[in-house]
Amino acid sequence: MKKLHIPVLLSEVMANLSPCPGESYLDLTAGFGGHARAILDVTQNYKDSVLVDRDEFATEYLRHEFPSEITIINQDFYSSMLQFSECGKTFDIILADFGVSSPQLDIGERGFSFKADGPLDMRMDRRQTLTADEIINTWSERKLAEIFTRYGEEPLGRAKMLAYTIVHHRPIHSTEALADIIKQKSRYSKIHPATRIFQAVRIAVNDELSEIENALPLLPQLLNKGGRVGLITFHSLEDRLVKDFFKESTSLGEESPFRVITKKPIVADPTELVINPRARSSKLRVAVRN
Repeated sequence: MKKLHIPVLLSEVMANLSPCPGESYLDLTAGFGGHARAILDVTQNYKDSVLVDRDEFATEYLRHEFPSEITIINQDFYSSMLQFSECGKTFDIILADFGVSSPQLDIGERGFSFKADGPLDMRMDRRQTLTADEIINTWSERKLAEIFTRYGEEPLGRAKMLAYTIVHHRPIHSTEALADIIKQKSRYSKIHPATRIFQAVRIAVNDELSEIENALPLLPQLLNKGGRVGLITFHSLEDRLVKDFFKESTSLGEESPFRVITKKPIVADPTELVINPRARSSKLRVAVRN
């Protein structure tokens, strides 16, 4: 099966998580297994490792590609972490890559990207009912402006203008139609003017920030002493949650559960950006369990 997704910051992940033979591994957003494959090639501990992803397309791929003794779970990472915490399961290495996978962006029918026309879907887990179509066509003008500002970090005036425009162009059922409406109301910019709106709607569909916020406090319970956790973010809203969590966790003196080993987030080097432009906004933060 061909390679579907190029993992971001792979060499940096390997250098900072420092996997060793026999260690257990939890990948909270395994996707198409790029990071997992590299780490498990070193640890060779499949029976004590778990790969989690809420996208059934990803987990089916993982089941095809990885040895049968590894546990693969089709579920959101917060729910999985809660279950592990309740049963006392711990790991030596935990990794989460909060980005959208290449297949989600490239396959038009998933509805994530304005670059590939498709229905307004954007569900990472297609078992859920809320879709981008429902948000765009049924949410109030005020609520749309709110998510455009909060999740897309659009200026309030522009967020209100775009919300008004979208409401008065309903119904809108395709990614291309939504992107065109936004573009017509926008000035030229280096990034597509629909980028932040699509980000905002996607975050709202998948409740992404709440999931991260709820999951972070569970990390200390799931890591063995000396265990490492790596968290990869792709925009300032995610990175702020991770940064603030680590800052708070390490401010407790001798009771601090973590020692942060990345004082500043690690970003992709120019060589990687040539091969994988989608890594341009990625940031890696790593901490060790005390």
